[in-house]
Amino acid sequence: MKIVFMEADTLGDDVDLSSFEAFGEVVKYRQTEPALNAERIADADIVIVNKIAMNEALLQHAKNLKLICLTATGTNNIDFSYTNMRKIAVANVKGYSTQSVIQHTFALLFYLYENLAYYDEFVKSGEYSRSDIFSHFTMKFHELYQKTWGIIGLGEIGRGVAAIAQAFGCKVIYYSTSGKNSSDTYKRVELEELLKTSDIVSIHAPLSQATQDLIGERELSMMKSSAILLNLGRGPIINQEALAKALQNNTIRGAGLDVLTEEPMNPNNPLIEIKDSCRLLITPHIAWATVEARQRCAAEVAANIAAFLKGESRNIVQG
Repeated sequence: MKIVFMEADTLGDDVDLSSFEAFGEVVKYRQTEPALNAERIADADIVIVNKIAMNEALLQHAKNLKLICLTATGTNNIDFSYTNMRKIAVANVKGYSTQSVIQHTFALLFYLYENLAYYDEFVKSGEYSRSDIFSHFTMKFHELYQKTWGIIGLGEIGRGVAAIAQAFGCKVIYYSTSGKNSSDTYKRVELEELLKTSDIVSIHAPLSQATQDLIGERELSMMKSSAILLNLGRGPIINQEALAKALQNNTIRGAGLDVLTEEPMNPNNPLIEIKDSCRLLITPHIAWATVEARQRCAAEVAANIAAFLKGESRNIVQG
């Protein structure tokens, strides 16, 4: 059995991958090389990937390929019409980063909500040492208590964020992008009501036809001027040009993003021009990437392979 890791760097160099050697020969490539990818998997039985497009052009010469393992939940890089025709199984990983993403949601929120960039600089610049009072009130901030937190996408991560927001005393409402999620704990509303009434809006939805450009200029104009928008879902859910304009025009108070339409960030992205860290915080798709979550992800992939070799269908995606 030959197992090929195509993008080992996407798990980090601190994650132990030695357990995969129990299945057979393991070959690791740190990063994708489009010109070499087909050659690298030509004699592979199992391929482990994150974002490389698994389509006919790449897979047609991989005659031994039996299983594609994703180190992610999303399957939009899989051409299921081809893999199904070839009877190549596809397995993803689920739930490995839930707690990490919930945690990062609040990291983004508090950095913006309490103007921490400003206060950090106020102290480090020496201004606090020269102050004649013990505190400082220039940049105002508010309690979360009794504020409205609107959640777009009440899946496992959304529910986790909702529970913590509620613990802070927030009123939690949500909008179901699929129309399928329901809750006896939180009030379900339409998107327009959520945007108009929420003090914080956090996105935890997958990318689909229903969520592509879900938040554009019209939707941003509905939001409170004091509102903070957080995106922990997928980049294209928010129209980046519209968001840049909304921040520049003070349409909303601020935005915290862990995902972008194009990753790594395109140097022409209009958001790169906004330098005020009290208005905009962008992290490089790290919400999922705590040490524990990355280790858990690798363990889940190994468990998927072990199950597949036993004839079990653990996390097999039909497409």
